[in-house]
Amino acid sequence: MPDNSSYLVVPVFALWLFVLVAVGVLAVVLVTMMLRARKGRRLAVAGVDPARGSLPEFEKNGQSAAAALVQWSPETLRHILATELPDAQVIVVSNREPYIHNREGDDIQLVVPASGLVSALEPITRACAGTWIAYGGGSADKLVVDKNDRIEVPPDNPSYTLRRVWLSEEEQQGYYLGFANEGLWPLCHIAFTRPVFRASDWEAYEAVNRKFADTVVAEARNERPIVLVQDYHFALLPRMIRERLPEAIIITFWHIPWPNSEVFSICPWREKILDGLLGSSIVGFHTQFHCNNFIDSVDRFLESRIEREDSAISYGGQISLVHAYPISIEWPPAQLGKLPDVAQCRRQVREKFGLAENVKLCVGVERLDYTKGILDRFNALDELLTLHPEWIGKVAFLQIAAPSRGTLPAYQQLYEECLRHAEDLNQRYGREGYTPVLMITEHHSQQQVYEIYRAADVCMVTSLHDGMNLVAKEFVAAREDEQGVLLLSMFAGASKELLDALIVNPYDAAMMGDALLQALTMSQEEQSQRMRRMREIVRDNNVYRWAGSMLLDAARLRKRDAVDRAVSAAPAAPANVISLLDRRRVAAL
Repeated sequence: MPDNSSYLVVPVFALWLFVLVAVGVLAVVLVTMMLRARKGRRLAVAGVDPARGSLPEFEKNGQSAAAALVQWSPETLRHILATELPDAQVIVVSNREPYIHNREGDDIQLVVPASGLVSALEPITRACAGTWIAYGGGSADKLVVDKNDRIEVPPDNPSYTLRRVWLSEEEQQGYYLGFANEGLWPLCHIAFTRPVFRASDWEAYEAVNRKFADTVVAEARNERPIVLVQDYHFALLPRMIRERLPEAIIITFWHIPWPNSEVFSICPWREKILDGLLGSSIVGFHTQFHCNNFIDSVDRFLESRIEREDSAISYGGQISLVHAYPISIEWPPAQLGKLPDVAQCRRQVREKFGLAENVKLCVGVERLDYTKGILDRFNALDELLTLHPEWIGKVAFLQIAAPSRGTLPAYQQLYEECLRHAEDLNQRYGREGYTPVLMITEHHSQQQVYEIYRAADVCMVTSLHDGMNLVAKEFVAAREDEQGVLLLSMFAGASKELLDALIVNPYDAAMMGDALLQALTMSQEEQSQRMRRMREIVRDNNVYRWAGSMLLDAARLRKRDAVDRAVSAAPAAPANVISLLDRRRVAAL
């Protein structure tokens, strides 16, 4: 009979090994549970409720995995504020104000500017019942505010406070027209316009940023407001606020592109601008590409520690997150409720501009700015009519170009070039009863703009370089009939979302001409399929999601700050244990 004892050694050894591993795992679980219970007691003693659900850790770019499943609305924002940010004061800071009061004879007229920034932020501030701080530039602005320079808006349904800041003509000239728009604007846009930097403009820019910082501190009801700083007018403001309100959550959103580090090096005050922005808890851009450019600039010019995987920068003892938050519009746009159906809008617009029923209408809507590619649209139309003369008399282009920064030489030159180009096209291709280019250099209300969107067969958004460009999203939102074609520049941030548009390179006139022909000849069925998908994207990724993502990130930061304070106030940990607060301090070195 064979001896099998040697075959029993391995199974018995495996059994004992399994038992030992199981006991070890159980011990680890018990120790973990005890540590969590102990931490919960410590947080409770410190005034932090451990039973309250913590926010899920966000993915890159400030987006959570569950965000796409949420139906974002004003109610969603109010819920976030009530549950995640109770008693939080929301302060918005921008150069442009959402409501302007102008004197018209003996009367005061209220103007709502047609601005992408205003259209994005106004519904947010309404939903949050916040405070909006802005430059008061209307001729009657001072006549309608109270003794504290405040006014409740909107007039028909007051929902938040507008606090106006007054600037002298010299301040406005140096800070706004000078450094912001002759310096930073061309620096950040690849439109081949040379930036102009003057020491006097920089001094005005610093002074105005300081004035706005004083106003933010005066409006803050406590030491921990949530401050939403908007755009390139206030690069220094976050640091100035941080110095006086160190516990504030400051989210700075840069609405225009951020250049690569080589281009940014042109700016004489590059380190001060980066230092100012890194006073923010979060620095936001439209796209990850612009986030990467900003991080590269910091890496090149400041002594800092960068965690690229987490999109975080440790600088001066503070951590700043750098996230992408693609901005959007209100859904559904409030203006649509004031307009007739698409067919009626089409009839009204065609009657107003003298267009025959068989003429296809292409539109462009924006400020008169050299970054918007207006001349390139004219070149595309020229290309189309040259190669396909059968379209002469059958297509017209309506350009709505609101006057902007008209005192600056680059804008004066653009205006003259646009008029000359439009006149040349009309002379070469126009005929009795037919004008191929209609250029209207007047301000239009949002309601008028949406009426034009609804009447258009093609909307051309051909930015040479843009942060997002909300015209593309407004056009899509205006077309519940699911008709119309969006022709969209690859250099606009919206092209990363609206993939069913006809994506073009505005520098390629031949490509633009071909795309315009494709748009004019596209079947109604294909238009409907493309428009339906784009409308779903704009509906789901609306402005409330944009704001909600930032507010949720703000809530996460406030919770972490509460934990840090609780940990620092708790009894000292063993010598071989490093607290979360200490790890953050080490990371900032």
